[in-house]
Amino acid sequence: MNKRLAFGLFLFFLAFGIAKPQEQEKNIFVQPDVHFRTFWMSTAYPGSDFKDDYALGMSLNMGAKVSILENWSFHVGYRAFTNGVSSELWMVDPVSGQGNRYELGLFDILNPKDRFFGKLETFSLAYSQESFGVKVGRMGINSDWVNAQDGRLSPTVVEGVHAWYAPDKLWKFSGYGIGRMSIRGSSQWLGVGETVGIFPQGRSEEGKAAAYYGNTASNWLGIFEIDRKIGARSKLHFSNTFAQNLFSTYWLGIESNFPGEKQTVNLGLQGGFQHGIGNGGNEDFSFRYKNPKDKNIALSGRIGWRNSRWITHLNLTQVFGSGRWLSPREWGKDAWYTFIPRERNEGFEAVTALVGFGEYKFEEVPVQIYAHLGIHWLPDTQDAAANKYNFPSYRQVNLGLKYQPKNLKNLDFHFIMVNKEPLKSIELSPNQIYNKVGMLHFNGILNWRWN
Repeated sequence: MNKRLAFGLFLFFLAFGIAKPQEQEKNIFVQPDVHFRTFWMSTAYPGSDFKDDYALGMSLNMGAKVSILENWSFHVGYRAFTNGVSSELWMVDPVSGQGNRYELGLFDILNPKDRFFGKLETFSLAYSQESFGVKVGRMGINSDWVNAQDGRLSPTVVEGVHAWYAPDKLWKFSGYGIGRMSIRGSSQWLGVGETVGIFPQGRSEEGKAAAYYGNTASNWLGIFEIDRKIGARSKLHFSNTFAQNLFSTYWLGIESNFPGEKQTVNLGLQGGFQHGIGNGGNEDFSFRYKNPKDKNIALSGRIGWRNSRWITHLNLTQVFGSGRWLSPREWGKDAWYTFIPRERNEGFEAVTALVGFGEYKFEEVPVQIYAHLGIHWLPDTQDAAANKYNFPSYRQVNLGLKYQPKNLKNLDFHFIMVNKEPLKSIELSPNQIYNKVGMLHFNGILNWRWN
């Protein structure tokens, strides 16, 4: 989509949203869907010669949801992006020879010098009743392994069909059939296979630079989910994420709450199995994304406690099996309990992760502060088949603050500081440090919504 068309659509939705904030006439109801987001991000490597980077990006989604009669709705939204100011994100780090990993994802990774662009992000038609619904077109998604991953200027969105059926208050069945995706950090709508590898590709199983980007064949993505309430305290969730010609991931979890007079204890257990499908993306193993012979298992558990002010939980994940557990970083964040924002643990044959979380909500002011502390034991960096990204075992600390003014409910602020350090005091190569450890990473995010 060229810039003139993008800018014209942007102005159209702006005028539409202002002129018709709400309208109800002859069974037609128009609800605005406006989201302004500004995001400051910077990464530094204290005491080293690596390239530091920074960026201030902004995005504005203008759209609306139009409800027609009783059961039909149409949703449209166009998002415009701008790079307000940044370092030269498109330049490689002179020490490691690697490209920027974090700040570049705010904008269009495939056209990093483009300072203004846009895309038609949402365009869907839906029909729903009390127990059944179906939606067709471009839409958001929040499944276990394909999700919005709210860490940049825009979410990952998909194009296809979504249907759900809830025969009663206990059961819900849902599914997606996806033919194209627009990942965060991209202005384009791409086929499923075309999205794989836009983010860093890491190493092949032989230890060479992976080359599956542009060489991965996958025509569609299917997701099937089942949710079941068990009594008043527990719920069961199952999903199967089937990436045609790549892999199939099965995921099962159960969570229970045990409320007391002033506090609640939470318990959760997850388990997953993944195996390769077809030729793993390409008949030529040097271009292959997933080894068809891979068989991987993951287990994850959580124990938590909360009251009116505190939320705490301790989480443990163990990944094992044969081959790498893979899920494209373009598609979403990890489903296991030990996920911490700004890092993922996919691409490894074995992982042991222990993560603690604590959040406190102040009583007098609308402020929440929180902290993650995670220790992640990964395979030996010399074993390329087991460690795709040449990543050392590491410790990660996230400190965050959220603020929502009481008199401005549509506005919120979020600040995050991230520090990642290697667990072992051994000499690491530049490629094992840059974008990985020995770093301080800052995020400052402002959101304003009208919907």
